[in-house]
Amino acid sequence: MATIASSVSASTPQGLCSQLLQRYQQVRHATSSACASLSAEDQMVQSCEEASPTKWHQAHTSWFFETFVLAPFVEGYRAFHPDFHWLFNSYYKSLGEQIPEKKLRASFSRPSLESILSYRVHVDTAMAVLLEQTSVPEEAFRRIVLGLHHEQQHLELALTDIKHAFFTNPLQPVYKQDITPFSRVGIPEQWTTFAGGLQEIGYRLRVDDPIDFAFDNETPRHTVYLQPYRIANRTVTCGEYLHFLNDNAYSRPELWLSEGWDTVEREGWQAPLYWQRSQEDPNGWSMFTLRGWRPLEEMLETPVCHVSLFEADAFARWRGCRLPTEVEWEHAAESVVFDDSQSVLLESGTLHPLPAATRELTQMRGDVWEWTASPYTGYPGYRPLPGALGEYNGKFMSSQVILRGGSCITPASHIRSSYRNFFHPATRWQFSGIRLAQVQG
Repeated sequence: MATIASSVSASTPQGLCSQLLQRYQQVRHATSSACASLSAEDQMVQSCEEASPTKWHQAHTSWFFETFVLAPFVEGYRAFHPDFHWLFNSYYKSLGEQIPEKKLRASFSRPSLESILSYRVHVDTAMAVLLEQTSVPEEAFRRIVLGLHHEQQHLELALTDIKHAFFTNPLQPVYKQDITPFSRVGIPEQWTTFAGGLQEIGYRLRVDDPIDFAFDNETPRHTVYLQPYRIANRTVTCGEYLHFLNDNAYSRPELWLSEGWDTVEREGWQAPLYWQRSQEDPNGWSMFTLRGWRPLEEMLETPVCHVSLFEADAFARWRGCRLPTEVEWEHAAESVVFDDSQSVLLESGTLHPLPAATRELTQMRGDVWEWTASPYTGYPGYRPLPGALGEYNGKFMSSQVILRGGSCITPASHIRSSYRNFFHPATRWQFSGIRLAQVQG
């Protein structure tokens, strides 16, 4: 599951424990801060099958540390509540009982939000005691690092979920009251050419960082052969997607994969999620964001997001292009020197993707998760971790598609070019967008 730099010994020295404790407190505070403005009622809502209630996210991330770190490594540790072991289990079937249906997470009002917040304090206090020791076992250290990245995943999911919850609320409340304009001059689409040949992809160990991390599905690093290809310098914009929509694309089955067309007809899709036609102007559109409704005409240069793989593939087909493979995407991303101060990630505070700022190959860290043409499978030689932690990634390698790059609500310390996200091809609730590719020659 987690790969950490080899400098971590069987017994982790105190200086490294202090560094990890500081990181632990930062990550946990980021979650609490993101949820602070939400009421207890807000945090109970689950508005779609993919989502979970915010208070469940807060509890489940605490459950992870209690279950995989505190219970096995702290002698005499007392669980906060005996029912929490099964109540906040997600999909770790080897650990035993859990809520049988994900949709039931929003059907119970107890435990209260107050109890969940007390649970977080209980776990944080015990974790601080553990990490203030002179050393901790190497396996505990590894699990803590994994747990922090797990929490960052859930922080992103919590914001994604509350956006959908507020959108489906008849009052359509706003997560962050801010009317700062999204305006920025757009960058024309250009293409970067790569020669291909033998290349390496996958997680590369950073020996200079003792708590460097990757999920197990990013390993092992291996050699691949690439045909020459071209990739767009930026992601597809709302304005470009609007042209696709206005060309009656949602009524043209020849543009769509068979399952995609079936989904369009069954779900009644006419535009990306969160786009809504203006009642005053049938040709006008508005877009719902975490900062409220915005006229689409103000957002035309921003990356289109909340589209499914089916929509991304249909747009690429309409343009006479295709989606990049994940190997092409990572190879291209490895050529970029990232500056997170210029990236649209969670720390930027925009809570929405912004227009490209340079003509160079850009937007490959943050803004929107980018659909690829690659199914989610294991790399050659891939092995999941033994035991319950091995259920984290490997068992989902079926009927899902890879996305790359992170989004505007991904924490900066969580993303890297080898990161492999994955969703079912009909998924739209995530901040997912499009980058085009072509065969060179």
